[in-house]
Amino acid sequence: MGKSSLLHQQTTMGLYLRDPERNGPPTEMDPARALVYRDLVFANLSSLLSGTFPVLVKILGDEHWRSLVRIFLRDYRARTPKFGEIAQEFVEFLAAGPQALSDGPWPPFMVELAHYEWVEMALQQSDAELLVGGDAALLLDRPLRVSPLAWPLAYAWPVQRVGPDYQPDVAPAQPTLLLVRRAEDWSVRFSELSPLAWRLLRQLHGEGVVGVG
Repeated sequence: MGKSSLLHQQTTMGLYLRDPERNGPPTEMDPARALVYRDLVFANLSSLLSGTFPVLVKILGDEHWRSLVRIFLRDYRARTPKFGEIAQEFVEFLAAGPQALSDGPWPPFMVELAHYEWVEMALQQSDAELLVGGDAALLLDRPLRVSPLAWPLAYAWPVQRVGPDYQPDVAPAQPTLLLVRRAEDWSVRFSELSPLAWRLLRQLHGEGVVGVG
């Protein structure tokens, strides 16, 4: 088999795996085997993402969740081969507002909810270390620091309360301000913040970690 023929088969197979509704498998391949590969790729991706976004999966339901994963698989070109980073790219895909998601049964808080759920996984997998506590008597003599495992977040939607039994249609007038942090036991905890506390923590954090709202 020549290189051009092999490349053609690989390209055809890739198109089929991504979008089987519009593309068929390579003509030289047994359709039954191609179907197995197609189903495995989709099932693995769906399983990988659903573990990070359990609340979103429950809200959408199985049919709409599968449709969302299919759109992601069809339209997105991942920049990482690492499974642990696919969820982040999924959030980025949703936040980009692709045309394929302009219509459909998608809740208005979907992007922020996905980001909120991803944060827990991101902190659990982070290589950063907790700050070591210092002498309280020297508090006024040393610059304040925020742990790299404590993130101030801002959302337009009350994502910490969204679930199957609470799905608001209109965002509240005031944003939702949160601090998410990883504790010593590796559990991830969320706390609501006042606007003043959020602004202070964000400035101490270097304005680098905020929500998507």
